[in-house]
Amino acid sequence: MTVHLPTLKQLQYLVALHQHGHFGRAAQACFVTQSTLSAGLRELENLLGIMLVERTRRMVRFTPLGAKIAGKALRVLRETEELTDIARAEGTPLNGELRLGVIPTIAPFLLPAMLPRLRKHWPNLKLFLREETSSAACEGLHRGQLDCVLLALPYACGDVETAMLFDDRLFVAFPGGEGPPEGMIEPGAIDENRLLLLEDGHCLKDHALSACNRPELRADAAVTGTSLHTLVQMVDNGLGVTFVPEMAIEAGILGGTGVDVRPLQSEHGFRRVSLVWRRSSPREEEFSLLADTLRTMVGEIIPAQGAKP
Repeated sequence: MTVHLPTLKQLQYLVALHQHGHFGRAAQACFVTQSTLSAGLRELENLLGIMLVERTRRMVRFTPLGAKIAGKALRVLRETEELTDIARAEGTPLNGELRLGVIPTIAPFLLPAMLPRLRKHWPNLKLFLREETSSAACEGLHRGQLDCVLLALPYACGDVETAMLFDDRLFVAFPGGEGPPEGMIEPGAIDENRLLLLEDGHCLKDHALSACNRPELRADAAVTGTSLHTLVQMVDNGLGVTFVPEMAIEAGILGGTGVDVRPLQSEHGFRRVSLVWRRSSPREEEFSLLADTLRTMVGEIIPAQGAKP
């Protein structure tokens, strides 16, 4: 008796449509035409004998069973990818493709100096970068869209392995001339009415508020910024004060401004920059090796941090 099973290509089409909710975008993600993707999905439905997707002119709606099968298909595709990962891990380490997620409060300050060093150290590594907020990066990691993520902890990223790279101290940024002459800033000295924070979705905001241990700051901080660069410019124009991590300062974010910075006086006045990956990943040894390499590079890029085990 011949048993006809879904092909991996059909499962890829199904997962892409479930993720994008649009035939055109799903086809683009799969590098096929929309008609090819649509035909592949109809073949899958005929094979299974069920309707997976309700099609209308305005929207795509998965049936309850279709959504369930799409979730299972994602797990099948992830397992299939891990077959290749297992074979790769037995060969030359850090050779081939690696999809790395990086959060926006790390990417522009660490990657420009780090990437040339990585290319020199691991010339056969094909690194694909994806800059996303912490929540999106963790979701992409568990969906198999990313292999590992450069993340700032603490952050609830699910069932992951973690390799700490370094602790990134937090500083308080003042308009020029407004900061104290020297010393550290006590959290109680921060005027919540002048505090500028990143918008929701950026874990740096939560790290700073946690370090201050002042929950009322979240409620009173009405002005938010979309990036650290925006916040620094707002501070430079006398609009308030904000938090800036040491790596951004070392990377020159204050260049061309009159902003003054002072260290935050707090037992938890830092964020822990780490490399994280799925606990089930067969490439754990590779990622640990990558973390070791990144620690050494951080000592060169940000001497104040040093390379920590």
